[in-house]
Amino acid sequence: MGEAASRVQRRLRERLASAVSGRTWHTEYPIGSTPVDVAGVGDDIAAVELEWRRADPADNTVTLFRELAASDLDSTYGSVTVVQVFSRYYDLRSGGHSTKRRNAEFVGERIARTVPGASFAAVTLDVDPPKRGGDLPADWRDAVDDVADRVADAVGEE
Repeated sequence: MGEAASRVQRRLRERLASAVSGRTWHTEYPIGSTPVDVAGVGDDIAAVELEWRRADPADNTVTLFRELAASDLDSTYGSVTVVQVFSRYYDLRSGGHSTKRRNAEFVGERIARTVPGASFAAVTLDVDPPKRGGDLPADWRDAVDDVADRVADAVGEE
């Protein structure tokens, strides 16, 4: 992960820590052998994957759910909400979302139905990510704060 994405990841964790009670928020939290970008751990877990510019975001979804299915979810995590946060990289200029994002959402929604205690949500981070070494847009903090509110809604907190 590049420096810009790491800054977004840290800001998201900080914002969620102040907005969502009952969980301790971490970056690079391990679920099985898979590090989750941001995770809120309490009686249950919220696993947040930041999709910045990944060629195949569905791979993150599949890998995370595979780890959850292999674990004893009920005794290890209680329940889990997986939230996939997509940057504007996955938007089409003509409107809508790319096939990469649509595939990741399809996989996440379908797999969540088969893993007891799991749910899935997808949200958009209103940031067009810079290429490696580029600068974040001036309003990136506001965009992260907004997406943190939507993640909080997805995990049932305000």
